[in-house]
Amino acid sequence: MTAPEPAPVTQADEGDLSPCGKFTDSPMEDEAMTAHVLYRDFLREKKYDEAFPYWKRAYELAPAADGKRNTHYADGIKLYEHFISTETEPAKREEQIDQIFKFYDEIEECYGEGGYVAGRKAFDYYYKYKDRATDEEVFSLFRKSIDTDGEDAQFFILNPFTDLLVKNFQADQIDLAETQKYAEMIKQRIAKGYKSGKNKAQWDIINEYALQRLEAFEGVKGFYDCEYYADKYFGDFQAAASDCEIINQVYGQLKRGGCLIDDPRLAEIQEAYNQHCKKVVAPSDSKQAYAALREGNYEEAVVKFQEAADKAEENEKKATYLMLVAKVQYAHLKNFPKARKAALEAANFKANWGEPYLLIGRLYASSGPLCGPGRGWDSQIVVWPAIDKWNYAKKIDPNAAEEANKWINRYRQYMPDTEAVFQRTLQEGQSFRVPCWIQENTTIRAAKS
Repeated sequence: MTAPEPAPVTQADEGDLSPCGKFTDSPMEDEAMTAHVLYRDFLREKKYDEAFPYWKRAYELAPAADGKRNTHYADGIKLYEHFISTETEPAKREEQIDQIFKFYDEIEECYGEGGYVAGRKAFDYYYKYKDRATDEEVFSLFRKSIDTDGEDAQFFILNPFTDLLVKNFQADQIDLAETQKYAEMIKQRIAKGYKSGKNKAQWDIINEYALQRLEAFEGVKGFYDCEYYADKYFGDFQAAASDCEIINQVYGQLKRGGCLIDDPRLAEIQEAYNQHCKKVVAPSDSKQAYAALREGNYEEAVVKFQEAADKAEENEKKATYLMLVAKVQYAHLKNFPKARKAALEAANFKANWGEPYLLIGRLYASSGPLCGPGRGWDSQIVVWPAIDKWNYAKKIDPNAAEEANKWINRYRQYMPDTEAVFQRTLQEGQSFRVPCWIQENTTIRAAKS
């Protein structure tokens, strides 16, 4: 499943009947009811050809069915989607798609239903009929849906809307304030969905993807506030309160969010720093870089570490500083292409060093939400080049073997399974080029059950 599918049938409020033609409005009420029962029986058995003529008659006589549910429109969409999947004639297929969007318009006319129709149209454009609307048009429909429904936004729009929100912000198509507003709406809607106690599996899919995708905004200074960073990262410090790397990292993240110096959480981290890390002296040529990193000024830290690398005369130091650039780009600025570039540059200055390839493997493995919907084929295939990099790391550097094996063992279960490979007429062992920002050739492998 690439995303939680929208519910095909929605129900009007009690006593609130559609103004469109209902069974009770039809002069052939009995015939309409009979056709309805017959087509529904065939549809349950997935006998689409047998169901269609009875559905068509029921739809013609009573398009709004009982006036409470959009059953005839929703089932019409289901039938036409089936016919589209088997249609070989392009012109006929386009007519069938046109009919689906006509059904959406009729649902809106006959049932209203807030942002449901705009969301359904956008969902279909995003996942099924990409050539029918631009990203701008799809994003506009998603915005209309979430603006209409607010805290009750349709669950099925959240993942694709989150993806387009990030892309539009990165392309300067939406400003900071509005992006922050929608990011908060998405998080609140997910929290409300979980609080309801219903459809946990559905909310797990949304939570797994949307919140990871929203992490991209951590690379934008001022996007998230102190509480965001404290809620997300302070627990990491509490779990490793004597680890200097974690201490410095979490301190910087809270500062990044604008936590004030008298914040008790910052004070606790500072106390741990004084106890465990204060005697650790940064190299003189990179003190400014480390200071910027500790203060959460990651953009300046990248510049200063790059300057230190450029000035360093020893290749070992160049490699070290470039790896710090890569780590900051990955962990804090969320710029994966720049992180890979810096890691590869670091590898050029230190032979048989596995660390850059360990990091690149993590970049690839973390790209599921960036390159796909978080689950399914597009998100799973990023594991192949990730494992390639981890295998290469331990091949050239025995010191990297333990960590490489840890990541391989963790992620191999997320590769596509045999059925997914077979469905695409591919075979294990074949060469395959992974798209998205990765753009690398790899070898097809299937997860073992």
